[in-house]
Amino acid sequence: MGVAISNWQLANAVSRTGQLGVISGTGVAMIMIARLMDGDAGGHMRRALAHFPIPELAQRVIKKYYVPQARQERLPYKRLPMWTLKPSLELVQITVMANFVEVWLAKEGHSNPVGINLLEKVQMPNMASLYGAMLAGVDYVIMGAGVPLQISPILEHLTHHEDVSYRLDVLDASPDDDFSLTFSPTLSFPKIAETVGDLKRPFFLPIISSVILAQALIKRAGHIDGFVIETSIAGGHNAPPRGQLQLNEQGEPIYGDRDVVDLAKIRALGYPFWLAGGYGTPERFQDAIDEGAAGIQVGTAFAFCDESGMAAAEKQRVLAGVKNHTIRVRTDPVASPTGFPFKVVQVEGTLSDPELYESRVRLCDVGYLRHLYKTPEGTLGYRCPAEPIDQYMNKAGALNDTVGRMCLCNNLGAAAGFPQQRSDGYIEPALVTSGDELVHLDVLLPDSKTHYSAANVIDFLLTLF
Repeated sequence: MGVAISNWQLANAVSRTGQLGVISGTGVAMIMIARLMDGDAGGHMRRALAHFPIPELAQRVIKKYYVPQARQERLPYKRLPMWTLKPSLELVQITVMANFVEVWLAKEGHSNPVGINLLEKVQMPNMASLYGAMLAGVDYVIMGAGVPLQISPILEHLTHHEDVSYRLDVLDASPDDDFSLTFSPTLSFPKIAETVGDLKRPFFLPIISSVILAQALIKRAGHIDGFVIETSIAGGHNAPPRGQLQLNEQGEPIYGDRDVVDLAKIRALGYPFWLAGGYGTPERFQDAIDEGAAGIQVGTAFAFCDESGMAAAEKQRVLAGVKNHTIRVRTDPVASPTGFPFKVVQVEGTLSDPELYESRVRLCDVGYLRHLYKTPEGTLGYRCPAEPIDQYMNKAGALNDTVGRMCLCNNLGAAAGFPQQRSDGYIEPALVTSGDELVHLDVLLPDSKTHYSAANVIDFLLTLF
């Protein structure tokens, strides 16, 4: 659900209906700072921070970033330092607090469960993100865009505020290298264990796209509570097609029979599973239940509802395109710096426009999707295929890797209504992602209706139940 699209308002609204509302934990530290600098409309950030177990740290964040009135003149948002093998204490603390805030607000006012979605490809913030979510009582952790083999034991240790480490994926590293990031709850937050006691261990649901991956996780990843099985028509990042990459006439990856998950084999594993990608209708929901699924995961329909965090202008443009049948979703094989195929909505005024893409001066100032690589000196280097080309190549990056890459960090943040303005006045354009089901959302927009709520989506999905 992008950066702050599946935000606390949406997760709260969905959970209040008795379903599982899930917040996106990706980039929420950047988003919390932007909300505070924009005046914290409704006082939600400050209200949640007031409940953080170490109040003096929360007040320090408010004092540094909160602007009492919404800015009349747009200025650049303050950026935190980028993640490294030795991150700054402020970066770690704010990442923990931002995830706490998002989950706390999603759980406010009801007693139903709430989940958090994180990306394995964004490894470095994950331990701090999980800890912050757990401090707020998160009930489920859902994780995809990679193979999350290390998460289950990390969750177990974090329940007791124990130190944890994350072995990082590093290009050109040898099997003997150990590039690991450590996170110490008690060093980051002294006396936190005595203040809050042991934490609840959330249920852990990896997102998978093959039986082989499910079997590997069962064997090697520790305790797992089930799986989300995602098809190639889901939004955001998709698993690459199995075998040699082939593209269709539109330059999109071609998926074949090898990419279809054998649900009979999944059932035989004995774990509960949820189906995602193309299951956002009552009929497909029923199909999922008939296949033995515990339920479905739906993103696209909720991404454009009233409560989602998508900027109003982008939401209105996309829904207008849905109503007049001009909208299209492209599976872009190169847009994401991760190298995974990424769904890009083709909508005017966003980075999907080739002219806007070409006019954007490359910049990497957030760095969540940077690649880690081993330098000739044996140290850890950081590079992103979406950064300035000369910088990337000076770090031994290949020119071909830079072609078509987009800055998901900045441009997905812009889609959530928080476009960074650079010091020269340039404002980052939005990038909108969605599943292929977007073109069918007109079912939620009958007659002259131009918007719909999260409750409308739930009612629609439960039509046959």
